Amino acid sequence: MSYNLAPLQNLIEQFERMQGIGQKTAQRMAFYVLGLSDAEAKEFAKAITDAHTKIKQCKVCCDLADGDLCPICKADNRDRSVICVVEDPRDVAAIERTHEYKGLYHVLHGAISPMDNIGPDQIRVKELIARLGSGEVEEVIMATNPTVEGEATAMYISRLLKPMGITVSRLAYGVPVGADLEYADEVTLSRALDGRSII
Repeated sequence: MSYNLAPLQNLIEQFERMQGIGQKTAQRMAFYVLGLSDAEAKEFAKAITDAHTKIKQCKVCCDLADGDLCPICKADNRDRSVICVVEDPRDVAAIERTHEYKGLYHVLHGAISPMDNIGPDQIRVKELIARLGSGEVEEVIMATNPTVEGEATAMYISRLLKPMGITVSRLAYGVPVGADLEYADEVTLSRALDGRSII
């Protein structure tokens, strides 16, 4: 539905530009913003501006930071012998929610995708290689997405790291908890079999 009010229509269109936000959700968000008081609207706008201007990339792992280093790189209690390589800062947040991983991260900010003209130079591979020169890192966990691009990226990086004597591992993929086997696709079942463990 299009509105004749240009500012409202522009606000809806801005929300629609967000990944995963459709027209109806964008309209709800726009009307929510319209319902804010002047003070709340200014606070909302300031939060957007502050996030855009104050958040940058960590100088070590390329994750999001509000200073030179992100909180994980600053932490003294992290295992510095292991680096988990992910495509996106959101992946760091997802892994951290498990409370299981205690090592460091490296965020690539993308994956190799020749179809989109994204090669190794367009993602943070050089920064990862530079981190490994100290000899402190013993294992790199490839936690890129289980897509063609994610797999290509994992294979490319693993080939670079093998001569350095660093163990390169890959996240196991398989059947999600609570799912029925009959509904799993062949690739998922194949990965589940390959990644099976002794119980």
